[in-house]
Amino acid sequence: MAKDNEAAERRRARVRRQLSKHAYGKPRLSVFRSSKQIYCQVIDDSSGRTVAAASSLEKANREALATGATVEAAKVIGKLIAERAVQAGVTEVVFDRGAYMYHGRVKALAEGAREGGLRF
Repeated sequence: MAKDNEAAERRRARVRRQLSKHAYGKPRLSVFRSSKQIYCQVIDDSSGRTVAAASSLEKANREALATGATVEAAKVIGKLIAERAVQAGVTEVVFDRGAYMYHGRVKALAEGAREGGLRF
């Protein structure tokens, strides 16, 4: 198990290193995916604060979505984070997929955020 965690940490660090090279001061849209839920937040790394956040665990989302472990739920969360980020004045971000492959729920969240008005 420790070997898997080390590999995930290396992937996460590699992705973050590439993001920091190409961010040019843009906030980062970070994704965390568990087996049952999905979470995301827009982080301004220059000031170290979270600009906007959304997850499938919020009360409105828990009632509307059967589970946070589906592609449809991820797309809804992507649209929600985009709406909140635009309200906070953020329109351009860099997408931080973490150690996850860009497909499935992570890809659906990104597409939902693009539909909601975020550019990356």
